[in-house]
Amino acid sequence: MRQKEPCPLSVRELTVAYQRKPVLSDVTFEVPEGKLIGIVGPNGAGKSTLIKASLGLIPKVRGEVLIYGKPYAQQRKLIGYVPQRESVDWDFPTSALDVVTMGRYGHLGWFRRPGANEKRIAMECLDKVGMADYAGRQISQLSGGQQQRVFLARALAQDARLYFMDEPFVGVDAATEKAIVTLLNELKKQGKTVLVVHHDLSTVKEYFDWVILLNERLIDAGPTESVFTAAGLQLAYGGRLAVLDRTLDAPLVTTR
Repeated sequence: MRQKEPCPLSVRELTVAYQRKPVLSDVTFEVPEGKLIGIVGPNGAGKSTLIKASLGLIPKVRGEVLIYGKPYAQQRKLIGYVPQRESVDWDFPTSALDVVTMGRYGHLGWFRRPGANEKRIAMECLDKVGMADYAGRQISQLSGGQQQRVFLARALAQDARLYFMDEPFVGVDAATEKAIVTLLNELKKQGKTVLVVHHDLSTVKEYFDWVILLNERLIDAGPTESVFTAAGLQLAYGGRLAVLDRTLDAPLVTTR
């Protein structure tokens, strides 16, 4: 009998604290292959912390995170990452093409420099996000939406199986948001798994087929229709929910 392949991401009893204050407590879940997954919860719920702990960017108090059954350090080549835009030094003197080409380094090893093939792949990825005409532009000269597209192109260039995107829709214009959604669906068609930290509850049902609902602890994780419910949102947001459509067929939610 053929052995079942491990799931893309398995999180077990993950606990993370900043200066002894818990940010995530005993979080456990597994995600299926080939899904667009929204990580949803109020400010301070631990959404970005979940991604950073999964990628080994911050220490864990306890718990385990496995990528296709192995620790992150053994699976780096399988992962693409789009960080929060405000965490990036946009004044660093480099071009859009160079940023995207960096996504190929994991395929080259330590001592090989990117050549014509890597540049070609990088240009194809820039073209997919509508940024080919800006390949030679310094990233500091790009708008916020254009910068976000460049980082999405870099993640594409990594040719990963599992993608983490930390608030990719924040501060972008409508055209960039549409481009991101198109890209997410293209990745899904290719069988990739994508986890996205997301704030706009009104688009969760439209964009994602799976949801991880957090507020320091895991509220629920599963198909959007079973997790993104009035009861689940009330548990996650509590009194911070100001407006919530009863049926959630087209949830209209604001938070305070």
